[in-house]
Amino acid sequence: MLVGLDGSARAPTVFRASIDLARQLDARVVLFRAVDIPPEFPAAAAMHRADALGPKLMFDARDELSSLVDVASAHGVEATFHVIASTEAWRAIIDTADTLRVDAIVVGSHGYDVVDRMLGTNAARVADRAHCLVIVVHAALPSVDPSKSGPYRATR
Repeated sequence: MLVGLDGSARAPTVFRASIDLARQLDARVVLFRAVDIPPEFPAAAAMHRADALGPKLMFDARDELSSLVDVASAHGVEATFHVIASTEAWRAIIDTADTLRVDAIVVGSHGYDVVDRMLGTNAARVADRAHCLVIVVHAALPSVDPSKSGPYRATR
């Protein structure tokens, strides 16, 4: 499974769901991040030391995903990570899934503001265009009985 993690507030829920699913299916996971300079980043700041920003974002992404690989391994899930630079996360997810020939992609459902409604979310684009099963994890996992759940199941 390719697991798209973007560093958003929903990413931990996507990670937990993917690890729980991987445990149930005895599947391997590839934790994935497409790195881009955020559009809200001031243009003047990007010009100041442009050579340092991209490598810093890539380093931070690799560092975070490496830590999550360790967490997955501690819970019996074989995991690796893959970080690339891309301006279109949805396309990078699909291309990487095709290259790695994964059986499924796990992504989080994200914002539904005016722009998302007009242009579509990354999750919607992945679901519409992927060549494999796509699992979309919503904001919160349903409440479950902790005695019947894996270590990553959310409880309320």
